[in-house]
Amino acid sequence: MRATKSSEEKHVAFLAFPFASHASVGLSLLRKLAAAAPNVHFSFLSTAKSSHSLLSKSSAEDVPRNIKFYQVADGVPEGHVFTGKPLEPENLFLRATPGILRKGIDMAAAETGRRITCLVSDAFLSTSASEIAEDMSVPWIPVWTSFPCCLSAHIYTDVIRERCVGSGTVDFIPGLPAMRVAELPQEVMVREGEEESLFSRTLSQMGSTLPRATAVVIGFFKELNSPPLNHDLKSKLQKVLHVGFLSISLPAPPLQPSSSDLTGCLSWLDEKKSGSVAYVGFGTLASLPREELIAVAEALQTTGVPFLWSLNDKSKEFLPKGFLEKTKTHGKVVPWTPQTQVLAHASIGVFVTHCGANSVCESIANGIPLICRPFFGDHYMVGRMIQEWGIGVRVEGGVITKNRLVKSLELVLGEEQGKVMREKAEALKEVVLKGVDSAKKDLNSLADLISAS
Repeated sequence: MRATKSSEEKHVAFLAFPFASHASVGLSLLRKLAAAAPNVHFSFLSTAKSSHSLLSKSSAEDVPRNIKFYQVADGVPEGHVFTGKPLEPENLFLRATPGILRKGIDMAAAETGRRITCLVSDAFLSTSASEIAEDMSVPWIPVWTSFPCCLSAHIYTDVIRERCVGSGTVDFIPGLPAMRVAELPQEVMVREGEEESLFSRTLSQMGSTLPRATAVVIGFFKELNSPPLNHDLKSKLQKVLHVGFLSISLPAPPLQPSSSDLTGCLSWLDEKKSGSVAYVGFGTLASLPREELIAVAEALQTTGVPFLWSLNDKSKEFLPKGFLEKTKTHGKVVPWTPQTQVLAHASIGVFVTHCGANSVCESIANGIPLICRPFFGDHYMVGRMIQEWGIGVRVEGGVITKNRLVKSLELVLGEEQGKVMREKAEALKEVVLKGVDSAKKDLNSLADLISAS
């Protein structure tokens, strides 16, 4: 994109939500923006732990010269002993905002000698970020990193809570299929008698906060949304920019030589038939209960389906005795895989997943059908959309057993219904590829916004 004189002194601060894959996806967006607006300086604010993790996975060449990292406190009080409560680190971090974020912004402005001219933040930080931007009199642009349908659920939280008391069907959100309350992110509904956490309260406030944003960036393709959903989002927000999937580049670059993959996954996949391999990966946060992990192993052993399983060493200890030896001719278990390259490999026939948004987007981009076992957060809504598109199935009962997974694998890889799913997955891939130009246009519009602020 053209660099204009007006952008020469621009300084954009990005406020990351330093949990799960949020910061990584945010950095991916910033890389694209840094290339589109080379004369704009970007300050990336996140915690020490998050920043270290991001930088340890990137070479210096991967981070453009106009991006600089600044560390903010994690909000954990000195001497604090974690109790193991769900979302405890997230709630502590949010409780310390906006104070810790203001300090980071002041640090970035002082070091560069440039005042902040635009604030971009993870949408999970909407309450604090909107307040800071208003105080600074600068534009605020939040970034939503999951599916747009999940954003709608948060925008309509107040309405859902009013009309669905603890259970029932949600069938009144424009552009969304009817779904059970249990399929919504847990933060949308608060159980009777339960105190709402700060994390939940922050997300529930997005419906009233996001309309104040200069624009809302969505890491998705608008072509995948229903027209009513796109229309409703436009009617609720000042400007909506669908910039495409953020965890991958499209159109995809050529697959790297298999010999360059130190995990050995690509070389192993080279030896398998096209569309024959089940790739099993439940992300870094979703941990299968021991009984389900054993059930996955038994199903893979029983079917004899070639499989590649991303399983950390700690969980590997719970595998059935002799499993690795008995499946060594048709299976490979590794602690980590180059997932984007794995899903792009011709031998992959199905992805057994937790329905994390990034993983599903990567699967869609490669036309791979899915077997879903959602865990928490947006997983259930994402899984529901997979069913609506007809590109996968959810494990019966929501819990993996040997027989249930065997049935799902046989259906997707062998039966006529599976053939239809593969065809629909390929068709959805084409929709995404046709939407690349539109996503690039929205990305350039975003670059223009921050350059003109």
